[in-house]
Amino acid sequence: MTPRKSHVELYKKHHKHFIAIDCIIFGFDEGELKLLLIKRNFEPAKGQWSLMGGFLDENESLDEAGYRILYNLTGLKDIYMSQLHSHGEVNRDPGARVISISYFALINIQNHDEELVKENDAHWRPISKIPPLIFDHRHMVDLALEQLRKEAKIKPVGFELLPSKFTLPQLQSLYEAIYSKTLDKRNFRKNILSMGMLEKLDEKEKENSKKGAFYYRFNEDKYKELTARGFYFNIAI
Repeated sequence: MTPRKSHVELYKKHHKHFIAIDCIIFGFDEGELKLLLIKRNFEPAKGQWSLMGGFLDENESLDEAGYRILYNLTGLKDIYMSQLHSHGEVNRDPGARVISISYFALINIQNHDEELVKENDAHWRPISKIPPLIFDHRHMVDLALEQLRKEAKIKPVGFELLPSKFTLPQLQSLYEAIYSKTLDKRNFRKNILSMGMLEKLDEKEKENSKKGAFYYRFNEDKYKELTARGFYFNIAI
């Protein structure tokens, strides 16, 4: 009778591959949607533009690796992050057989650790002016931008890119940057205010006009309450 092979022996006959995590990190600043990129300081593709990434450690999950990479680059925790796609083309990385799991993240640029960003030789680049990226990273960015546009229309994820208090012109500018189109001011305000989840503050932003624009805050508790009653977030784009 042929002895049964142990699971260790069964696994040994299969090839081992590297698992990487690549993060598409979006921010919003100066009226533009931006992407955080690094200048790669190691081979292959040393000196070229890249997404921030790293290899999966032995004792961590994919999500844990994603949050670790984001924290090491930005110094931020509790970031909005979502697993995007798996990338397993055979020759996608000239260094080895690497399977990458991409994540996209939304952060408030004002809160990130600028010194950490400098240490990693990272730079914010407008989405409209992305330089050539290594490997299949541009494809990852395109997928992430497509997903962001889908989610921002039906979920309040756009507020992750803004300070805790913002004006309606700033909010409209954000959505215009995400969708690369001009929105009607009157219709946009009517749409967003009718949802009843923005809290108007007794404070104005006066840097851009003498009259000033009132600040608002996204009320997450109110949003959850409305959602529990059957409310659906929807931005008319």
